[in-house]
Amino acid sequence: MQVQFTVNGRAASVDVPPNTLLVHALREHLQLTGTHVGCDTSQCGACTVHLNGQAVKSCAVLAVQVQGADVQTIEGLAAPDGTMHPMQAAFKECHGLQCGFCTPGMVMSAVDLCKNHPNASEGEIRELLEGNICRCTGYQNIVRAVQQGQKAMAAPA
Repeated sequence: MQVQFTVNGRAASVDVPPNTLLVHALREHLQLTGTHVGCDTSQCGACTVHLNGQAVKSCAVLAVQVQGADVQTIEGLAAPDGTMHPMQAAFKECHGLQCGFCTPGMVMSAVDLCKNHPNASEGEIRELLEGNICRCTGYQNIVRAVQQGQKAMAAPA
């Protein structure tokens, strides 16, 4: 099936079997490999992208479901000049990563979290990130990064 959508601000078209997951369409057909395949069961969050402005696990969405939609991946989060998004910068500055496998999905979820809960407390951040699994960090620096990113996203531009 031919699926046309926008990804990271650009028109995209993929020809995929109807059972192709969005994560595989992004990685294999569009070479957007920042979206990771972690579990294929929508448990880990490594494949999180924004679909029409909302965080979704792309292993739980069929590519055909994004016909005409707007998808943003971790590759599209930074500014066109390469300047990191405030949340990406916060993860770097707070060392909110170790192996980095969960980081793209964690950052995408954190951006969505801060848009929808701009004043989330530490406890709320921990609760709202529940669908994203990190096997390395113990989460402390991730929470610190989300708090810093939250402040930066709220600051006037």
